Amino acid sequence: MTPASTTTRRVPTTDGLELAVTEYAAPPTAPDAPVVVCVHGYPDNQEVWGPVATRLARRFRVVTYDVRGCGDSDEPADRSGYLIPQLNADLAAVMDAVSPDRPVHLLAHDWGSIQAWAAVSGNIPASRIASYTSISGPDLDMAAVWLRGLTKHGLAGARKRLTQLAESYYIFLFQTPWLPEAVWRSGVLDRLIDREVRGAETVPERRERDTINGIELYRANILGRLGRPEPRRVTLPVQVIAPTRDVYVSTPLQTEAPQPYVDDLTVVEVEGRHWVVLQEPDRIADLVAGFITAKGAPA
Repeated sequence: MTPASTTTRRVPTTDGLELAVTEYAAPPTAPDAPVVVCVHGYPDNQEVWGPVATRLARRFRVVTYDVRGCGDSDEPADRSGYLIPQLNADLAAVMDAVSPDRPVHLLAHDWGSIQAWAAVSGNIPASRIASYTSISGPDLDMAAVWLRGLTKHGLAGARKRLTQLAESYYIFLFQTPWLPEAVWRSGVLDRLIDREVRGAETVPERRERDTINGIELYRANILGRLGRPEPRRVTLPVQVIAPTRDVYVSTPLQTEAPQPYVDDLTVVEVEGRHWVVLQEPDRIADLVAGFITAKGAPA
């Protein structure tokens, strides 16, 4: 596939850092095409969006960026710089830089989705976001409430929640000092991920700073949010794309947790693993484009 034309820029954050931002040119036939902003997860950088972004750029103006501490973006001086409100401030800065006068369509994966849920539930004004597509990343507060239903939904419900807790082993590993860094540097986790992305048309390079810095996302945000969940309503259109063979974020968690809180929710289960954005870029791009069009954007 011929790569789309791209430009790069640096966008300043509210706390003095700079983010590396890539813009995929809008199609020549649609210079005012809707803007899609893509937020990557852990342990990736913005390159993980390459296959999907190239396909979406046939119809939309697509923007990707390296989350703070990853890729070519600056890293904060301490753990507080990875708190979700600051991540959302970064997202807002990117949105204001690339689309100051029109709302954007938000697309996010993994930790990108986790922070984006907070953005669409109040951290960024709903008027700035036209739609949100989440892939393999729950809202932390909604997830915590869902997990607390262990004894309220019978044996089947308990099994779902216990399975998710077992699949979340790494979250608790990442709370410990120095051990997760040592495990990453041993190569064990890289080998696990390599098996997960097998068959993808392209696998972006994972940099050590992406894997090490990103651990602070878990340390800064997880325990406090899971211990004191306060889910908020989401009024804008949301699409959840849930890979059925995701070994990190189960399909029930992705599809059931947001149901009580999202006014306009579309759920699509797709065959694939956690990195479905790399393994099935055509399918993901088609689902995103279809959702954007269905929610009022021009085709």
